Amino acid sequence: MLQGKVLVAQGGGPTAVINQSMAGVVLEARKFRNVDLVYGGYHGVRGIVNEDFLDLTQETSHNLEMVAETPSSALGSTRDKPDLKYCQEIFKVLRAHAIAYFFYVGGNDSSDTVRIVSEEARKAGYPLRCIHIPKTIDNDLVLNDHTPGFPSAARFVAQAFMGANLDNAALPGVYLAVVMGRHAGFLTAASALGKKFPDDGPHLIYLPERTFRVEKFLADVKATMDRHGRCVVAVSEGIHDESGQPIITRLGPQVETDAHGNVQLSGTGALADLLCQRIKGDLGIKRVRGDTFGYLQRSFVGCVSDVDQREAREVAEKAVQFAMWGEQDGSVAIERTGFYSVDYRLLPLEAVAGKTRVMEDEFIAANGTDVTDAFRLYLRPLLGKGMPDAFRLRRNRVPKVLTATRSDAGNPE
Repeated sequence: MLQGKVLVAQGGGPTAVINQSMAGVVLEARKFRNVDLVYGGYHGVRGIVNEDFLDLTQETSHNLEMVAETPSSALGSTRDKPDLKYCQEIFKVLRAHAIAYFFYVGGNDSSDTVRIVSEEARKAGYPLRCIHIPKTIDNDLVLNDHTPGFPSAARFVAQAFMGANLDNAALPGVYLAVVMGRHAGFLTAASALGKKFPDDGPHLIYLPERTFRVEKFLADVKATMDRHGRCVVAVSEGIHDESGQPIITRLGPQVETDAHGNVQLSGTGALADLLCQRIKGDLGIKRVRGDTFGYLQRSFVGCVSDVDQREAREVAEKAVQFAMWGEQDGSVAIERTGFYSVDYRLLPLEAVAGKTRVMEDEFIAANGTDVTDAFRLYLRPLLGKGMPDAFRLRRNRVPKVLTATRSDAGNPE
């Protein structure tokens, strides 16, 4: 075992359970005598290069457990995407503070940061164990069955669409909601878990794994309205045309971009508004409503998956154990071993870093606008216990007296 300090940091978008991983690292690391102190990088890699650390050795176990139950990133986060020069600065700080163990909780970009820092330490001959701890609501880390943060966000999406469907059934029309997911549609697909009856919404689910055609979309909405008298639609923010261009760039006169030049898909309701305008204008449907879930799905306090909490803690505990007892750097991965059970393994950093997983074909229905039962079986155990249920009245209609000859065709079923 290496003798020295432990540093843990959080990167990328917050989740409902990322603090479970932070607490897991701190509490597990404090058990080992070779650990001098445990630091937390305040606001991720940006805090590290600025030497902005919190001494988590002084934090009480009770408060760590309370923070673990609290969504969002307690250490703060950053959207910085470190290149080689940035990572060299990170390594310089780690060596100056005698850091022996570096744990970074995050997604694709974070795993690549850990990989580069690990290589810099190896080239310098500096004893440093670097471990990436998985986290992303997008569920897009390769070689993982799923990633911490995704189950809780998926639980929110499923429950939100359950409620939206009930509202839409009471006042029929078209309801459309845009869900996070630039390249992977797992979170949008989770909307299907809000369905109970065959005619429940979402009736249409559009994922970035399939090409989006506006004309086909409008035809789908019309067909659903003709069949059910209403339509609930789940749309991934990352839907794109045949050329791979985001649909929002085709529908809108101008689009925002982020600091890295990517089209701004989250934090704006533009896509939902533009699609609703097309439905109103092209189909002549008056009652059309659109929402964008945006950041709500990331750190929502009210529907955290207990399975997600447990696994976010365990994946961090295993990260420390791999670091202390093992001889290599790596990325911790979740492996499903039964229905439902998991185990954890350490993967080479280069196998995970900078790669993106998308939804497998077996999870997407042949028509491209629904999910398969295989996906439902995959996701359901991750949502945890206590999922709400919805019921409806039986349609025991009373025969009409004064208007017995009037057609019932216009009455919503």
